[in-house]
Amino acid sequence: MALGVAGVRVGCWTDPTGRTGCTVVLAPRGALGAAAVRGGAPGTREVSVLGHSSRVEECHGVALSGGSAFGLATADGAVRWCEAHGIGYDKTVARVPIVAAAIVFDLRDADAPRPGADAGWAACEAATEADPEMGSVGVGAGCTVGKTAGPRWGSKGGQGWAVASAGGVTVGALMAVNALGDVLDEHGRVLAGSRAPADRPRFPAVALEFEPGDHTMIGCLVTDARLTKPDAVRAADLAHSGVARAVTPAHTSYDGDALFLLCAQRVPADVDLVADLGARAVSAAIRAAVRAATGIPGFPADPRAH
Repeated sequence: MALGVAGVRVGCWTDPTGRTGCTVVLAPRGALGAAAVRGGAPGTREVSVLGHSSRVEECHGVALSGGSAFGLATADGAVRWCEAHGIGYDKTVARVPIVAAAIVFDLRDADAPRPGADAGWAACEAATEADPEMGSVGVGAGCTVGKTAGPRWGSKGGQGWAVASAGGVTVGALMAVNALGDVLDEHGRVLAGSRAPADRPRFPAVALEFEPGDHTMIGCLVTDARLTKPDAVRAADLAHSGVARAVTPAHTSYDGDALFLLCAQRVPADVDLVADLGARAVSAAIRAAVRAATGIPGFPADPRAH
């Protein structure tokens, strides 16, 4: 089952020529949604609705997209798809789907197509309960990592997923790995990152020419746990620990790091268990993404990950 939780569906749309794409996670009916942002340059939709003070609890899907701010339009397509399939809050005059979104910056060609509403619809059409693809697909198609010595030395990132379980609770994570920093393996060694010579100066020890939002770690977690809205938001925030375990430097001013959490509300669970499993799944998903990545012009797959 997709991301280890029954009823979750994941679909991808990929433009191999433009080297961009989007990935949609469709929630089980009745799922509670939460979100937490730690990066300094995020591009998101519906984060306030998924915050701890909002009265809205149900979330129907999450769209993760390339295309920078243009890619937020993929959520429009997912909203229309959900409405067409009877998914959303019943407000008498219409069903209103809540679809959150976050984007990565993968723009390289001014003439290349950008993921939009049609891409979001197509990703929903492709969504299944099977294990999602990993690597340079969907939102991971144009992702890159290891740009601390400058983009010319970077390596290919991608899309990855992992599942962690304990105490009768399961948490799955799907991550788009487009970090400024290097990805570390389970022993703290560089798995995929900068290919610059070891003596070349690197950020943050030296200032480099970066634009806020050029680098981002975004993802969607799902769990069978039953949590309150405030606890779900806390679990999503603490799951960012998985980014810090697998990426260095993490949560910089130039990264737009954001995580969503969809709770199927089936299994009583402690928030600390969900947060711990979430962090474990996030770090494993990040490593899986670069291990499955295939190179694109200017950003080869790092041989250390293969």
